[in-house]
Amino acid sequence: MPRFFELTRDKAMWARFKGDFDAAHKWHLPGVRCDTCGVTWGSSGHQYPGVDLSYLTERESFRSRPVSVAEFERLRELVRPLAPPNAKLPPGTSLGALAGTASGKFGPFTSQDDILWLVHRDALEHLQAEGVRGLLGCRTELRFRSKDAPELLELQVEPHGRLHPDCLPPDLPPPCATCDRQAFRLPDDPILDAATLPTDLDLFRVGNFATVMIGTERLMEALRRLKLDGITFRELPTR
Repeated sequence: MPRFFELTRDKAMWARFKGDFDAAHKWHLPGVRCDTCGVTWGSSGHQYPGVDLSYLTERESFRSRPVSVAEFERLRELVRPLAPPNAKLPPGTSLGALAGTASGKFGPFTSQDDILWLVHRDALEHLQAEGVRGLLGCRTELRFRSKDAPELLELQVEPHGRLHPDCLPPDLPPPCATCDRQAFRLPDDPILDAATLPTDLDLFRVGNFATVMIGTERLMEALRRLKLDGITFRELPTR
């Protein structure tokens, strides 16, 4: 049976390297103000740093702000041809290169809140050479003061699969019919829905809780073989 692991940053590793960055993606799908459920909201964990909106005439409209569902859907359709196939692109989706400042020494992997992940180019290439599947590193626009700045890429990790209904509240209401919002807290003991998990990727986010990063046993073993530190693993059951 395949084994799957939740990935989080290794805090001890971060303390050793102390690399830090203050940056944001260039564009965002706006949040939604829904008249049906009465909630103004945006999601987290949906990040597509490889999607370039530079050539869209309305690129200045892609910023964090609440808009109507109709306006959100109009802007989303402008992005859809540039995004990966079948990307959900919910309100709050981040787009474009990560831009800002960075300082300090970075380990092979650096995480911001266990959601956004940076990787050294050579570490990514070593993993790809080991046969780890589905790794996409996107350029960043991080400015270092030092001249010997590392080449850091942001991993574009797409949502796939779902949490199993057995670990969700039994009285969870269905998604809003207008804006598709369905809010719930991450269970203390998540269970992955085996039938929905990808079979051709070694790194992905959980489709209905995209802040959770999942890696396969193949990824974990490759990281350990290559001695690429910065990530901790918690095995999650499937059902």
